[in-house]
Amino acid sequence: MKIIHTQKTVPIPDGVTVKINCRHVVVTGPRGKLERTFNKTSFDMYVKNNTVFVELWFGQRLAVSSCRTIATHIRNMITGVTQGYRYKMRFVYAHFPHNVSITKDGTVVEIRNFLGEKVVRRVQMLEGVSVVRSDNVKDEIVLTGNSVENVSQSAANINLATLVKNKDVRKFLDGIYVSEKGALPVDE
Repeated sequence: MKIIHTQKTVPIPDGVTVKINCRHVVVTGPRGKLERTFNKTSFDMYVKNNTVFVELWFGQRLAVSSCRTIATHIRNMITGVTQGYRYKMRFVYAHFPHNVSITKDGTVVEIRNFLGEKVVRRVQMLEGVSVVRSDNVKDEIVLTGNSVENVSQSAANINLATLVKNKDVRKFLDGIYVSEKGALPVDE
């Protein structure tokens, strides 16, 4: 069954500009610029009166459900250029403490002594993501950036680098895990 008209709106706050050209969305704000292309979808997208409209005419159920997804992507881009995103990761170990160092101006994480192994695991951060050690909490790193996709994927890459192989994962819980995630507070 086709639904005649579906429309989602995203308000644009002050200080943010959104340009849409052929489903290519460019969001510019005080923290920078984010771009994304939605070419695989067949939606009408336009900006009118400081609001982004995502419309679909005569869509079936799957296309209607993806209308809200695209509006949420645009909302995440607006949050990224105004506030930014932060993921906190904690080191978990039972016996061998991890030695984690941040190199190349906060773009590469090197993990040493994971489960007592000699191999050095290097994880390159994605574009626009920076890593720092937490000052007030032991065994914690903080990932920050404008794009929620890049920040979360970088956190997932760090987590995947410390997966325990060929051991009982119920007993060997060592690794680096996400402990907190979300948008940066406005006051920072």
